[in-house]
Amino acid sequence: MTTTSRVWHCDEMRFGLWGQVRRRWGLKGKKIIQPMQIVYRWSYLVLAVDVLRGELHWGWSQRMNQQQLVPIFEQWPMDGVVWDGAPSHRGKFMGKLGFGRTFLPAYSPELNPAERVFEEVRRHIEGELYPSLRAKRDAIEHLLRQLKADKPRLKQLVGWDWINPALAQLPNADSRSI
Repeated sequence: MTTTSRVWHCDEMRFGLWGQVRRRWGLKGKKIIQPMQIVYRWSYLVLAVDVLRGELHWGWSQRMNQQQLVPIFEQWPMDGVVWDGAPSHRGKFMGKLGFGRTFLPAYSPELNPAERVFEEVRRHIEGELYPSLRAKRDAIEHLLRQLKADKPRLKQLVGWDWINPALAQLPNADSRSI
């Protein structure tokens, strides 16, 4: 990879109206009661992080399949993608998009900076009740716009010490071995 190459760390997060209980601060001796929302509606947040430049792209999908993901990835300027080995990532349609693909080892979300962004999103949105899936999506959009505008914060969140040297060691995108 060259310094002008655009390598993105990507992943998807399913979110919905099936709420999650989060830790909350409370008064000592007082029981905290959190309302739970249990509604079977969800969507997928598709996220791409450029660690070197501190950039963030996202899109929305109703399903986790190639037919839904390809139009999203066609819009993003990328030379290479680093992501997990999900079947939709390994498919032939994704391979035809023209960017190299590097697959992370199985069960290793700690190697994907996109997961850190998802943790930040969950930290802000879970534990709340939303009147609709659209309202929850708007809350996520608001947070992502804040992160995108604050490059130092985003770089601090996803720019681990080891990741820049690791990206420099990726093979050249022209070799197609990414």
